[in-house]
Amino acid sequence: MTSSVGRLAGRVALVTGASRGIGRAIALELARQGAHVIALARTVGALEELDDEIKTFGESATLVPLDLRDAEALPRLAQAVASRWNKLDILIGNAGVLGKLTPLAHLDEKTWAQAWDVNVTANWRLIRAFDVLLKRSDAGRALFVTSGRAERFVAYWGIYAATKAALNALVKTYAAECATTNVRANLLSPGRVRTAMRRDAFPGENPETLPAPEEIAPAAVELVLPTETRNGDVINLQERIEQ
Repeated sequence: MTSSVGRLAGRVALVTGASRGIGRAIALELARQGAHVIALARTVGALEELDDEIKTFGESATLVPLDLRDAEALPRLAQAVASRWNKLDILIGNAGVLGKLTPLAHLDEKTWAQAWDVNVTANWRLIRAFDVLLKRSDAGRALFVTSGRAERFVAYWGIYAATKAALNALVKTYAAECATTNVRANLLSPGRVRTAMRRDAFPGENPETLPAPEEIAPAAVELVLPTETRNGDVINLQERIEQ
């Protein structure tokens, strides 16, 4: 068991999609470094398992089961965070959906709307809800998970590529708006990682040939340290991890 003596001791971090995969690994690494983690996900049981593991570090977490498509949920959460901490030091926008790998002409309205709601609109709502609290931190850091597909267009990946490209534009614009403040906003492109989304996209791939989320989490956390000065960048981890 450790205590809050890490590089993020005393800092408050919010992570979406924290119950599994990359979000879970980042939440654990943030806690390991001493941050108090506000963990968002839809699955209560998985959040409780995350909390149990965080407690083994001697840290604590705040569990928030919610659907990011609920337009009223994030403003309410921001009010609660303001009441308790009066700031937010770290914002990790990790939650995302693949949609369907299919020709654009075959996409249905429900799949289209869900992908935009989760991959783009929810992240705009995060920015809108927590901008003030990030600016109350001495070094507010926002990091959003994107994909190389945002800049590489191939058949059947249309909805995922379009929403990730929009996310890049959203975050880079926010970064430009924060240029003269103490907030820095960047995008993380993790590359090929052993996640459920990757398995859905490439069912024939051997997952053991891919890095686990835990292997990239430390590099992701480096990007939200107070010492990070980049702003509006897409940081590609592909070259940092063994493929």
